[in-house]
Amino acid sequence: HVILVRLGSIVHEGKLEKEEDEPKVCKVCGDKATGYHFNAMTCEGCKGFFRRAMKGPCKFRCPFQNNCVITKSNRRQCQSCRLQKCLSTGMLKELIMSDEAVEKRRMLIQRKRMAEEPSVLSQEQAAIIQELLDAHKKTFDTTFSGFIKFRPPDCDERISSQLSLESYKKDKADNPVECHPSHCYTACIPGHYEEAEPGNSKGKARFTNLPHIADLSTYMIQQIIKYAKVLRFFRSLNIENQISLLKGATFEIVQMRFNMLFNEETGIWECGSLKYCLSDALRAGFQAHLLDSLLKLHFTLRQLHLHDEEYVLMQAISLFSADRTGVTQHSVIDKHQEMLALTLKTYIDVNRNDPNKHLVFPKIMACLTEMRSMNEEYTKQVLQIQDMQPDLSPLVLEIFSKQS
Repeated sequence: HVILVRLGSIVHEGKLEKEEDEPKVCKVCGDKATGYHFNAMTCEGCKGFFRRAMKGPCKFRCPFQNNCVITKSNRRQCQSCRLQKCLSTGMLKELIMSDEAVEKRRMLIQRKRMAEEPSVLSQEQAAIIQELLDAHKKTFDTTFSGFIKFRPPDCDERISSQLSLESYKKDKADNPVECHPSHCYTACIPGHYEEAEPGNSKGKARFTNLPHIADLSTYMIQQIIKYAKVLRFFRSLNIENQISLLKGATFEIVQMRFNMLFNEETGIWECGSLKYCLSDALRAGFQAHLLDSLLKLHFTLRQLHLHDEEYVLMQAISLFSADRTGVTQHSVIDKHQEMLALTLKTYIDVNRNDPNKHLVFPKIMACLTEMRSMNEEYTKQVLQIQDMQPDLSPLVLEIFSKQS
């Protein structure tokens, strides 16, 4: 009995192997079949014909007697009989996927293939990164050595509010106090700021640090304009789109550049010999609800420990946002931004080895979204401050003025 069962198994396996070796034939036209499509063994031609026929509005009519023999050579002569043959062999309309489902499936297959293949930066992507790095280094004065012509903050208020009595006495003994912004050493904690004092009867400015912050902002904006003009793609756009992109992205790029100088241990921006904390911005007129969110963003972004390459790609993604107000060259800018985002993701995949590297790209994009949401509030506050105390430079006002 065991021998018979074994022999039967061998014979069955032999039949299956023979069937697999035999060429598959399309049940509709007799051409070579590629597999089961919509519940029937068919060729690619009949598969595509059935999908188009079922989705299309046209109704076919047989020019003969509705009994044409469908073969590989004549299958295009009578669409009506070919469709009837498809249905008679068991092809089902219900199994046809919608265009949206087909596209979704195609994207899933593409993502799976990309995930399986090792990531490699293309020559084009490497060139883009190098161009962005070069432009960034040429236009970002990380030591702020060129920031020399500025209106200083109110020294007495700055010192009294930022230094304890002991540290102030020691600092004064070691280094005589000058009217210089490097005297900010106190770490900022979200939600803890001194209140800005209104002007007194002697005509003192209401926002005592506004002139200095206005000059600092002007210096940063000038560098960002130079940065954008270095980029080839930016120069290829017309002047109206260049202006719209700069006006939309300047606040965000400023924050990214400041983040590169942010000390996550102290909460201080170390700009060469100059040091700033958020109370400086509060005494320039900005409101605590914006500053709280801004400081949290800087901690979050800095804790990602981004490479310079990742920072410059972030800046470029922000700059080339096609949905900014006033932008008209949407298609070309949107395509360029997609290329930059893909380059950033590929760079992370190639150059980071930590187990959580797959989280870096979505976290970066979340930070970009958060900065985008703060942008409007920041612009609103800038214009309110200017109404109360007109100390802002024409360039700052031009960048943050509302576009029609």
